Amino acid sequence: MTHALVTGGAGFIGSHLCEALLARGRTVTAIDDESTGSRQNLAHLIDHEHFRFVSGTVADRELVKSLLVQANEVYHLAAAVGVALIQEEPIQTIERNIYPTELLLAEIAALRDSGHDLKMFLASTSEVYGKNPKATWTEEDDLVFGSTTRPRWSYGASKAIDEFLALAYWQQRKTPTVIGRFFNVVGPRQTGAYGMVLPRFVEATLSGKGPTVHSDGGQIRCFAHVKDVVSAVIQLVETPSAAGQVFNIGSDRPVTILELAQMVIGAIDPSLSPSFQAYEEAFGSTFEDVIRRVPDLTKLRSTIDYQPKYDLEAIIQDVIVSKKAELAARES
Repeated sequence: MTHALVTGGAGFIGSHLCEALLARGRTVTAIDDESTGSRQNLAHLIDHEHFRFVSGTVADRELVKSLLVQANEVYHLAAAVGVALIQEEPIQTIERNIYPTELLLAEIAALRDSGHDLKMFLASTSEVYGKNPKATWTEEDDLVFGSTTRPRWSYGASKAIDEFLALAYWQQRKTPTVIGRFFNVVGPRQTGAYGMVLPRFVEATLSGKGPTVHSDGGQIRCFAHVKDVVSAVIQLVETPSAAGQVFNIGSDRPVTILELAQMVIGAIDPSLSPSFQAYEEAFGSTFEDVIRRVPDLTKLRSTIDYQPKYDLEAIIQDVIVSKKAELAARES
C-alpha cells in the first residue's frame, strides 16, 4: 500500500488532500504544527485505520527523517498562508517557507540514494508571478516582484526560492518533484481569519452584514474548488512525465471581487450591500496588491485529465452550506 506523508495536513487544503488520498487507498500520515491549521479539520479521519496525525513541525529534522522512511509520496503543503498573516508576520513567512522545503528535499534525496523510492509534490502559489502585467500567466512567464519595502512580496519570493530548490534537486539529483502553483483555492473548512476572501464574504453575509470589499473591488481573480484542486495534485503525482515540472492549478474563469461579493449577497440576502475599505486601512500603508490574476491551464490540461466538477456558483453554494453548518455547531 502506498504511504503518503502530507505536511500541513491539518490545514484547509491539506485536510482535503488527506481525505482524497485515503479514498484512493493510500495510507496517510499528516504532520502539522497547528499554527494556522486545526486538528478539527481532520476529526472525521482520526479513527480511520490507515490514517495517522503527528503534531509537530516540518523544521524538526529528526522527526521528518523518521516519517520519510515510512513514505513513498510526500505532499508538502506546510507554509505561511493568507494575505493578512504575510503582511503581519514577514519573518515567519520567509522562514516557514524556505527551510522546511530544503530539509525535505535533502532528506528525500539522501533516502533515494540509499535505494528508497520517494517522490514529492511541492505546493507553490500564483503569488510567485508577483505583479506580472500579462492578462493570463503561463508557467514560463517572468516573475515580477515589487520593492523589498513591501512585505507582501516576501511570500511570493520565498515560494519562488522553494521552486528553484525543487528544480535544482531535480536537475542535480533527479529527485522527482512536481510543483503546483495554486490559484485561489476555496471550499469547506477554509477560514477567513487570514484574509481569505470567499469565506470572509460568506461569514459576514450570514451574520447580516454586507461583505467588506477592499479598494474598489475591481481586482480580478479565479476561484477553484479544493476537491478539484486536490484531484489534480494526485493525478500529477501519479504521472511520471510531470516530475521536474511546474503547473498552474486552479480555475481560469475570471471574476471581479465586487462581482463575487454581489454573488454571495444574492445567494444569501439580496437586501444587503457591500461596504468598501481602503487597502491602507485593512493592511497598512506598505500593502500592494495585484489587480489581475488569471492562469493559463493549457499545460495542466495537456498533462492530466483535468475536468473540474464545480463552477463558481456551485463553489459559493458549497461554502455557504459549510459555513451554516459551522454556525449551527457553535450554537448547539
